[in-house]
Amino acid sequence: MSEITRPIHVKSEIGPLKKVLLHRPGKELENLVPDFLERLLFDDIPYLEDAQKEHDAFAEALRENGVEVLYLEKLAAEAIDAGGVKEQFVDEWLAETGVQSQAMLKALKDYLLGMDDTYEMVLKTMEGFRKTEIEVEGGKSLSDLYETDYPFIVDPMPNLYFTRDPFATMYNGVTLNHMMSDTRNRETLYGKFIFDHHPEYGNGKVDRFYDREELTRIEGGDELVLSKDVLAVGISQRTDARSIEKLAGRLFKETDFKHIFAFLIGENRKFMHLDTVFTMVDYDKFTIHPEIEGGLKVWDITPNGDGSVNIKETEDELENILADALGQDSVQLIRCGDGDPVASAREQWNDGSNTLTIAPGVVVVYDRNTVTNRILEEAGLKLIKVRGSELVRGRGGPRCMSMPLQREDI
Repeated sequence: MSEITRPIHVKSEIGPLKKVLLHRPGKELENLVPDFLERLLFDDIPYLEDAQKEHDAFAEALRENGVEVLYLEKLAAEAIDAGGVKEQFVDEWLAETGVQSQAMLKALKDYLLGMDDTYEMVLKTMEGFRKTEIEVEGGKSLSDLYETDYPFIVDPMPNLYFTRDPFATMYNGVTLNHMMSDTRNRETLYGKFIFDHHPEYGNGKVDRFYDREELTRIEGGDELVLSKDVLAVGISQRTDARSIEKLAGRLFKETDFKHIFAFLIGENRKFMHLDTVFTMVDYDKFTIHPEIEGGLKVWDITPNGDGSVNIKETEDELENILADALGQDSVQLIRCGDGDPVASAREQWNDGSNTLTIAPGVVVVYDRNTVTNRILEEAGLKLIKVRGSELVRGRGGPRCMSMPLQREDI
């Protein structure tokens, strides 16, 4: 087992988890309103108080199992203070709000820079601004006046508690992602400041394999580190095939990855990311949603010696592809809902396939997915069950809500 010497160290999905990044749901959830849920990528409105209790219990379950828990909002504030870049952060945040009025931009900037506590300022940028909070006499632009029924000057960021997506960790680096929607792409700004300025994670200490300025989209829920040799990436509603090819060239140059598998899972809301239908739970075991198996296409991307890549569509069964890539005699695909069409559809919608592995064969799951949990236990896995009745309303499970920073090698 190699010693962990870098701030980011992630060479598998299942190595014992040592350090993880979360975001505790905040007042941004109280800025969700029924008429504008689609704009903010939500299907329902969680009850904040219970969502926070569930999230705190999730964090505590991780701590009880030897995992150090860090919080995105705290790291961002520490980075801003360490770099002395509070005004720069506010300016860049304002530039991505969509606000056109110079008078309103000035009022927002004055409000944020007037907050003495950088941590509270960061939380406010996540929460958003209602129109009732700031009034500017005159100086409004036509676009500010046009959406007269829209209640916000600046949209909230309710998806932030899914820390898996804005950036993804692998080897000693990250992909700082370009996300599909404007409402989520703003989230990556916090990662930018952390990896530019934080005393532990900034100033070149973390390799960067992708950047938020790229023109093609990729999201962390589609990026799975199956082993030190194999990365799986979903071609999905949120991740573009061009991004995968671009990423592959960089990873082959800068890491020891030998295969990058591109999984075509389709542009479907219920299969939003690869990790909502497929996760690794042990050396030779995976959860999978049976509905994707029928038409699943997988491309194997491998390096050429000249810096280019080979791309070949695989023609074998998924079990054989995975077993061969991982050096296993065979692998077991554990089907969400035990393969029953009704149970699998219900439990996949409630993230039965979105497990967080914290050690080989030890996984964190939502307690509500009783059918899937039963078959996971029958397969010999140890389950750490947490409540997620409110958290799941954002369509994400334990893996979605966590970004590993350090895992032991296996």
